[in-house]
Amino acid sequence: MSKNENLSSTLNDRELRAMIYKYRGRLPDKILDELYHKLSQLKISKEIAEKIINEVVAKYYQSLVEPGEAVGIVAAQSIGEPSTQMTLRTFHFAGVREFNVTLGLPRLIEIVDARKHPSTPIMKVYLDEEHRYDKEKALKVAKEIELVTVADVAKTIEPNYFNNQIIVELDEEMLKEFNLTVDDVVKAFKKIKGRSGSVKAEGNSVIFHQPSIKDFIKLRKLCEKVLNLRLKGLRNIRRVIVKKEDDEYILITEGSNLKAVLEIEGVDPTRTTTNDINEIAEVLGIEAARTAIINEMKDVLENQSLDVDIRHIMLIADIMTFTGRVRQVGRHGVAGEKESVLARAAFEVTVKHLVDAAAKGEIDYLRGVTENVVIGSNPIPIGTGIVDLLMKHMKR
Repeated sequence: MSKNENLSSTLNDRELRAMIYKYRGRLPDKILDELYHKLSQLKISKEIAEKIINEVVAKYYQSLVEPGEAVGIVAAQSIGEPSTQMTLRTFHFAGVREFNVTLGLPRLIEIVDARKHPSTPIMKVYLDEEHRYDKEKALKVAKEIELVTVADVAKTIEPNYFNNQIIVELDEEMLKEFNLTVDDVVKAFKKIKGRSGSVKAEGNSVIFHQPSIKDFIKLRKLCEKVLNLRLKGLRNIRRVIVKKEDDEYILITEGSNLKAVLEIEGVDPTRTTTNDINEIAEVLGIEAARTAIINEMKDVLENQSLDVDIRHIMLIADIMTFTGRVRQVGRHGVAGEKESVLARAAFEVTVKHLVDAAAKGEIDYLRGVTENVVIGSNPIPIGTGIVDLLMKHMKR
């Protein structure tokens, strides 16, 4: 074949599009777009293009789960087996010795149990274009976020039991570091709930007079309340450090307050994350919480050098979130809300489930694995996408 004949048989763009996109609806658009992008860069004949496309279609259909595959059991095995090799230790946050972060099996248990708050809440705060490349600007944002209490700026705090006063001596250097004044501290004292006395400043000291409290113990408790009084920053964010990642500065926080952080000027709300999944669900919605579960579980497993297919993790995230709220994989969540009486009884609190079901007159239709194992049924009708045969009676 001559060179001219070879070029004339080469596919044009219109023909290639027609050949690929006739499979729209049968193959995902992402695969079709990638196939078009790759083949459009090659000079190939119609026959070779057809061979490649047919091979891709065949491989795609081979990759699909067959009807009747017990995907839940496979997911449980695929995550359960590697998790037996996971560590039980708490690790330091990468590159930051002062920060502890829960990893390994304890973190995995936290995620699937849908704990209200993680044991080590941490936020990764990304900054916008203006702040991310300048360390000084990043530090300025960090100071807006970091919680500062009276305890951080006080040199001494003494209760005066005879005059019903609390005298707080302030550290001048710490006030300068946090960009605060004595007046700022006085204003914070005036916001104390149930305050009936007076607040005044004398030099670097603040005197808080509370004549209604005549009990030593109550005055001591008020001292503790005063120490935790917020002067600036966000609640729950105990510490913030600036860290360089690649070519930009990011903030790592000890503690989490997603809603308030997203409202801070200079923060990039599209990339900022927290490891508190329930907080994500509350602030950003259930889809964001599902994505967070997938990312957190994936990170935990990868940190331990364990390779688990993401589809198993996605299945667990779907089961935990498909009702519109984050549920734990346990007796108070997914396992406890099963339709089958015997499955619920076999999991935990057996007598309670059986008595409740008997009182309500519930019927178990034996559609799952557990209930069929309990009664010794064989074969067990399990599998995702399994087919049922129904008879349609003919009318005479």
